[in-house]
Amino acid sequence: MDFKALIRKPLAAAVLGGALVAVPAAALFLYSSEHSAEAAVAAPEPAPRVATPATPLASGLPDFRPLVQRYGPAVVNVSVSANVRTAGKPAMPPGFDEDNPLFRHFGVPMAPGAGRPMQGEGSGFIVSADGTILTNAHVVDGARKVTVKLTDHREFEARVVGVDARSDVAVLKIEATGLPVVTLGDPRTLEVGEWVVAIGSPFGFENTVTAGIVSAKGRSLPDDTYVPFIQTDVAVNPGNSGGPLFNLRGEVVGINSQIYSRSGGYQGVSFAIPIDVAMNVGEQLQATGHVKRGKLGVGIQGVDQALAESFGLDKPRGALVSSVEQDGPADKAGLKEGDVILSFDGQPIDSAGQLPAAVAAAKPGRSVDLQVWREGASRNIEVKLGEVTDGHKVAANIDGAEGGRLGMMVRPLSPSELDDAGLDAGLVVEDVAGAAAEAGIQPGDVVLSANGRPVGDVEQLRSIVEKAKSHVALLVQRGEARIFVPVELA
Repeated sequence: MDFKALIRKPLAAAVLGGALVAVPAAALFLYSSEHSAEAAVAAPEPAPRVATPATPLASGLPDFRPLVQRYGPAVVNVSVSANVRTAGKPAMPPGFDEDNPLFRHFGVPMAPGAGRPMQGEGSGFIVSADGTILTNAHVVDGARKVTVKLTDHREFEARVVGVDARSDVAVLKIEATGLPVVTLGDPRTLEVGEWVVAIGSPFGFENTVTAGIVSAKGRSLPDDTYVPFIQTDVAVNPGNSGGPLFNLRGEVVGINSQIYSRSGGYQGVSFAIPIDVAMNVGEQLQATGHVKRGKLGVGIQGVDQALAESFGLDKPRGALVSSVEQDGPADKAGLKEGDVILSFDGQPIDSAGQLPAAVAAAKPGRSVDLQVWREGASRNIEVKLGEVTDGHKVAANIDGAEGGRLGMMVRPLSPSELDDAGLDAGLVVEDVAGAAAEAGIQPGDVVLSANGRPVGDVEQLRSIVEKAKSHVALLVQRGEARIFVPVELA
């Protein structure tokens, strides 16, 4: 679970013991026979956000050729290199394997060994003719060098303009002009059952095209609170991460980001970040280098039939407030545990998963109206939103300096985070490097104990590490799973 979020309720792990895995994705288009090949492959101009709907073919089946010919050149291959200590195979503590739900992304910590570059690949797409590119944050995370390759075989070294791990969006910039660009669409107009297409570089096979349909909208995933994902059955695999998802009009409606899989490969369920969410993040990264998000300061859970009947609701809907952060925006406005939030700033909240994304997208400092169900009646409450702060600013490096024995930056969980997680104490990992990273510790993990001793503050963990000889065994909670991770101290 994402312990950095201040508005959340831990979600149940995905069914059947599968794992969420980061990957890249697709595109689609319909043309009538009246559209000429010349028109389809004409050099794209900077396009408006709303394109003219295409006409289905006489057969009723979509023809993807014009879409691929026109917008395929705007999809790029992104390769990264980083200096890591590796022996060439994953270093996973006992109980860890690629199928374990603990591994959300395809990146797996590597075993210690001789220092040498590690290569990785993903996808991206050009959103401005002067070289601005969108991709996933996990594609370029920790990269020493990023190279972008176009379909005409030109290669450019890219500058990472900004990365937002919380939404998994990154912005790259290459020095070029007159580049082909994509057209941006409105994911709110997508309908379940609608055809969509992905273009990307699965397993390094550049400009691979796959198609499918929209399976669901507004999906909330374990470990995520800010993105209302688009679920599709488009075939995406490792290397598709960061690629565009197109609708039938040739508009980009999402960035392919993750799959649900028990094997590490595509199994029919993939997820894309809505393009409006990604563009909002991208614009903030370009303007300021960071992203501001609204904060309400409540813990929430879904409303099922039994809870709806208990609270007198006509049907299961809304977000049930399970905890209120002391002195937070919601507390100051008078929200209480047991309130059911039915709408946020005029936007209906049909399920709890919609609220975090709506709050995060709102500007900090704004006053918004909440429709709240309390004691069998509806009422309106005005709340002035706070701002989600960067956990790194309140985190402590337990080694006292970078590159210490353990290599972790941690902070205690807040009371609301402890309540949401059902914990009495723990330290959330904000950043990791060195020995801890090599052992498999990741940002967002919660350290519950070290060498069998519970840890509730930074000094306790620091003391245990200082007294340890060569190893320390950390009990870590990641999502709903707990496991001991042995760390060989530097």
